Amino acid sequence: MGLHLHLHLLRAQLLVSILLIFVSRSVSTQSNFQIAKPNCTDHCGNVSIPFPFGRSEGCYFNESFLVTCNDTHYNPPEPFIGDSSINITSISLEGQLRVLQFIAKDCYSRNGTSVLNIEPSITVPSGFMVNPTANKFIVVGCDTYAFASGYRENRNYSTGCISLCQNEDDLVDGSCTGVGCCQMLISKQLRGVQVTLNSFDNFTRVSDFDNCSYGFVAEESAFTFSASSLSNLKNVEMLPMVIDWAVGEGTCEEARNNISSYACKSEKSKCYEPDNGYGYRCRCQEGYEGNPYLDDGCKDIDECKHQSLNKCKKKCENTPGGYKCVCPKGYHGDGKKDGRGCIRGQSLIFKLVPG
Repeated sequence: MGLHLHLHLLRAQLLVSILLIFVSRSVSTQSNFQIAKPNCTDHCGNVSIPFPFGRSEGCYFNESFLVTCNDTHYNPPEPFIGDSSINITSISLEGQLRVLQFIAKDCYSRNGTSVLNIEPSITVPSGFMVNPTANKFIVVGCDTYAFASGYRENRNYSTGCISLCQNEDDLVDGSCTGVGCCQMLISKQLRGVQVTLNSFDNFTRVSDFDNCSYGFVAEESAFTFSASSLSNLKNVEMLPMVIDWAVGEGTCEEARNNISSYACKSEKSKCYEPDNGYGYRCRCQEGYEGNPYLDDGCKDIDECKHQSLNKCKKKCENTPGGYKCVCPKGYHGDGKKDGRGCIRGQSLIFKLVPG
C-alpha cells in the first residue's frame, strides 16, 4: 500500500471515529447553534472552526487561536495551527483538538548501516498543552531504546522506554509491555515534545525479521500493537495526537476582574480551570448548549424533544435550563420513570373537619 493511500485511509478512519464519538453524545448536541463570530467562516474543508478559534483577524480570541486553511495543496482544504505544519483534524469546545503528528523512525541495513532516521518534534502555541491522559509515548522495535523529551514549566523533561525481543515468536498481539512494544505515560504541562530513537546493536541480531524502530506520542486509542506493526509502521507517516487548550493566562477569579477580556461571554456560561495547563475554559451551564465564548452563545436545551434526555413517564414540560414531569388529569404522582410515575385516580386528600 502506498504511503499517501495509507495516510488517506488513516485520516478517513480517524474522521469516522470522531463522528461516532460525536453521535454517541447526547442528541441535544446536534442543534444548529452558532459556533463562530458573526461574518466569520466557521469551517475549513470538513473541519468546523468554533470561536475562540478563527481563520482571520477579528475572528479569533488571540494569535494562539489562528487557524490557517490550506486550500492550495489539499482538496478538500485542511486546517493548520497558525503558520505551523500541525494539521488539525477536529476542534472541541470542551478544550481539546486533534492533530496529526509525524512518527519517529530509525532503520538499518542487514550489516548495521543506518538507512533512515527521522526524529520529529512538535511545539504548540502558548495556552496549549499535550494531553497526558489521551496520549501515550509508544515505542515499537526489537532492538530499541527511546526518549520523549520536551519542556514543562520552563524546565527540561525526558522519559524513556526500552523495547526488545529475540525472535518474532516473542511478540504478543495487543501487548505493549517491553517485548517488541513499550509504552509510557507522559507528564502534564508539556508544550513541546521530541522523540529520539536509538539501537543497542543496530538491529544486526534481529535483522532477519526486524530492522526498524518507531516512536511516537500519539492518541492511545489510535494504535494497537501486533506482530505486523514491525512492518506496517514503515508505511505510516503520521498518527493522531490530542492537544489541550485554554484561554487567558490567569485563573477564573482573576479573569472575571477584567470583564472586557473575560472570554466566557454568554450569560449562561460558567468558567472552570483545566487539569492540564494554565488559563481557564468556559462551558455552558447545565441544561444549556452552544458556544459559551460568544454573546448569547449558550441556548436552552429542550429535553422534552428527546426521550433520552428526560425521565418523564407521561408528559414533559420544558423549563429554562431544565424540564419538569407532569401527570395528566386523572393521574397523580411525580411523573418520573424512575420515581412514582403517574398513578391513575385522584390523590388522597386529608381534610380537617370541625369537632
